[in-house]
Amino acid sequence: MLVPGEGSIVSVVLTVTTFGVLGPLEVLADGRPVALGGPQQRGLLAVLLLNANRVVSRERLVADLWGTDPPATARSLLHGCVAGLRRVLPAGPDGPRLVTRSPGYLLRVAPRELDVDRFEELAASVEPGHGTANRPSDPAAVAALRAALALWRGPALHDLPLDACRGAATRLDERRLVVLERRIDLDLRLGNFADLAAELVVLVREHPLRERLWAQLMLALHGAGRQADALAAYRELRAGLVEQLGIEPSVLPRQVERSVLAGGDALGTYFREVDPADEHGPAPAVDAPQAPVPAQLPAAIAAFTGRADDLRRLDALRTETDRDVAATAVAVAVVSGAAGVGKTALVVHWAQRVAAQFPDGQLYVNLRGFGPAGAALDPADALRGFLDALGMPAARLPADRDALTGLYRSVLAGKRVLVVLDNAGDVEQVRPLLPGAPGCLVVVTSRHQLTPLVAVEGAHPLVVDLLTRAEARDLLARRLGPDRVANEPDAVAAIIAGCAGLPLALAIVAAWAATHPGFRLATVAAQLRDVTGALDALDGGDPATDVRAVFSWSYRALSTGAARLFRLLGLHPGPEIGTAAAASLAGVPVRRVRVLLAELTQANLLTERVPGWYGCHDLLRAYATEQAHTGDDQPQRVLHRLLDHYLHTAHSAALLLHPHRAHPIALTAPGAGVTAAQLADLGQALAWFTTEHPALLAAIELAADTHTCQLAWTLATFLERQGHWHDLAATQHAAVDAARRLADRSAQARAHGSLAGAYVRLGRFGDAHTQLRCALDLFGRLGDPVGRAHTHLDLGWMFERQGRHAEALDHAARALDLFRATGHRDGQARALNQVGWCHAQLDDDQRALTCCHEALALHQALGDRAGAAHTWDSLGHAHHHLGDHRRATSCYRQALALFRQLGDRYNEADTLNHLGDIRYAAGDPDAACAAWQHALAILSELDHPDADQAPQRPHPVSELGVGLGSRRSTYGDD
Repeated sequence: MLVPGEGSIVSVVLTVTTFGVLGPLEVLADGRPVALGGPQQRGLLAVLLLNANRVVSRERLVADLWGTDPPATARSLLHGCVAGLRRVLPAGPDGPRLVTRSPGYLLRVAPRELDVDRFEELAASVEPGHGTANRPSDPAAVAALRAALALWRGPALHDLPLDACRGAATRLDERRLVVLERRIDLDLRLGNFADLAAELVVLVREHPLRERLWAQLMLALHGAGRQADALAAYRELRAGLVEQLGIEPSVLPRQVERSVLAGGDALGTYFREVDPADEHGPAPAVDAPQAPVPAQLPAAIAAFTGRADDLRRLDALRTETDRDVAATAVAVAVVSGAAGVGKTALVVHWAQRVAAQFPDGQLYVNLRGFGPAGAALDPADALRGFLDALGMPAARLPADRDALTGLYRSVLAGKRVLVVLDNAGDVEQVRPLLPGAPGCLVVVTSRHQLTPLVAVEGAHPLVVDLLTRAEARDLLARRLGPDRVANEPDAVAAIIAGCAGLPLALAIVAAWAATHPGFRLATVAAQLRDVTGALDALDGGDPATDVRAVFSWSYRALSTGAARLFRLLGLHPGPEIGTAAAASLAGVPVRRVRVLLAELTQANLLTERVPGWYGCHDLLRAYATEQAHTGDDQPQRVLHRLLDHYLHTAHSAALLLHPHRAHPIALTAPGAGVTAAQLADLGQALAWFTTEHPALLAAIELAADTHTCQLAWTLATFLERQGHWHDLAATQHAAVDAARRLADRSAQARAHGSLAGAYVRLGRFGDAHTQLRCALDLFGRLGDPVGRAHTHLDLGWMFERQGRHAEALDHAARALDLFRATGHRDGQARALNQVGWCHAQLDDDQRALTCCHEALALHQALGDRAGAAHTWDSLGHAHHHLGDHRRATSCYRQALALFRQLGDRYNEADTLNHLGDIRYAAGDPDAACAAWQHALAILSELDHPDADQAPQRPHPVSELGVGLGSRRSTYGDD
């Protein structure tokens, strides 16, 4: 059959076509498979099928098929894939399947042609309001669900590795399990206990952490007269949860176990838990604490005014959500508008007004999408905050963002929650935070219109405009009193014109006027006229957003010291500043700077997000930057104090993270007026680096050569352990260049070594080898045998990562000889561990154990937790190869505990990977799978190349796509 391009007129014979995504991608024409072409063409079809009968833009298709770095020819390649699909897809009832619709393409799929639609139709027939659902024990309901599940041919789209399909495939697989559990519930009501027990034994092995399946197995065994087996199943579930996740079973299996023990109505207990409306009556009280009802909304603005039309539109969306009980998608509103236009004030005011209509709670988060560079909130952090507010124990929270999203959506399923996502930067920051089922309402605020969210997710757009003159006058009257505003109508009109109806500007003017009740408003209006023009950097061609006059007036009202500090804050490169950094910036004691910060906070020119950390609106930051060059302070001197603060604080933090760091550096005393933050322990050091590392990265870009070299050294351990590989490479590259300009061969050698470490992490072995050869040459010319020894260690590590174990052993042995010759005990311990590891790779496990035990004793004597952690892992590997699974497991657990204490994410994942290997070898594939999945989640979060080695795992795991490589890193952030 010929399927022409769009617009041709030919005679076609209609073919019966079915599309399948519930398994491998499949198209059948009259029952025969259609050849769909190569991976990209198949990927295109999958994306279009997941959005059947909806337009998908070319931009989204390019991103879905080629990721964030598409080839220059991506548009042409996409066009070729579209043409290829048009050639092979049979025509539909309305003509060609794949049609062009601005701004992209639409795939026409008729009812019941797509297996997902047939699956959902059959599943829905057993839901309340449908015929079979009126008799839940009717075999017809079971038959409907069995027919739905029979449509599945394997995991959804498991033959397509596209990221664009992965999330949808995961949701479909979860939906299958939900329908399967519903079908088993119906079979339990019918009393099919013996057959169910046999089926469920297999299912709990496939899904060992799915507690509802275990509860159903217990019921089936109990119903079949196997009470002892039912209780044994509970014990097995509990042991698995405790061992793998460190948690107890949830309420459902606990209640079933109690009923089985008591010889009571276990089936009735179960159905009261899963369906409170069941005819058996309400579930009995349990001792588990009630999940909290979150109420996270900020306080509404007392003097909120206007916005009547916007409030009505938000009310209409809520009403529509209530009315549309058949909805399958979450209702989303996108409230957009210019900076300072009052989006957050509007949404919080409305949300507080309707909060009672969301009885399951209200969630709120500031995504900081338009804060200073680097300040945007990671969606994973927002998810953790939401899940914590919803009562999920921290131990249950996965590390992977997709897994967090899945858990979040599961917790919200069936609930009525209002979710406010404030200050979003882009669509990708929002999508992981959207609930997965109807009932919840999401309101997003952003300066962007987030058009993809409107086009793909069907979000309702609401653009917030400037206040009208009447609304602006009402705002001033509410804040200043109606009499004061009525007495000076001309001055009020001038103020409104000067603020251009921008709520932020009006609020600042009103705050100043309210604190100066003796001033006439005419004086305020005159001061506004003194400064004209918009903030240049934020002009955007729209003079209506001029706030320079407002900011300049607020700035002039400050005391001399506070005004100076406000100016200097414009020179600070980070999103927020701590008290000690602000003191260094101003060159004043901490006690004095706290007074100045309090004044700026009270004037609404700064916000204290958490005690001791301050930030400001980016419009205010722009104004502060503009003013920074107008005072008497010399910017270079100010920056030198700030850089000294960061250098000395980061140096102490780096030594807390890694006291036995190779190539230590010596600092000169800080300049006058510099205050270093006092950090007491490893936890405080990690917290400080986590908060400040965006500012530290920006500081390196601003720094002169000496500060660049030393700041790069202080950051290396944190960036390496947290997996910021690209930042590590960038900072060390800057340090190499700076050291070369300084003609400081020692600093240059250190930086070459650290840069090599970043390159190895990124899989750039050739570049790493070049850097290490440079370092080795420089240390040789310096007559530094310890530096040469450390470089040989790093060369050995690099070769080991490439599987070149004999060369790795040679370099480790050279390092050991040099360390012994110089009496360097810490280096000897590291080299002994690496020699031992290399022997293990070369199948000499007894020599490996001897070397590693000697290394461990040295590390423990020196108090080097990082070195001890690596050595425990090496010992675990040797015991594993010798077949001693018990000792290997014990060693890996010791290593894992130390890596977690140190905040070393990559090596935590590496050891989890090895722990999975030993669990698999010991005949426990479920525990192995859990460890590998945890490791893969960490490595994926770190964007590490090892995350791409999933297909290398044994058969039961590779089907789940969770395996990892198992090469050992002995690199100790040297």
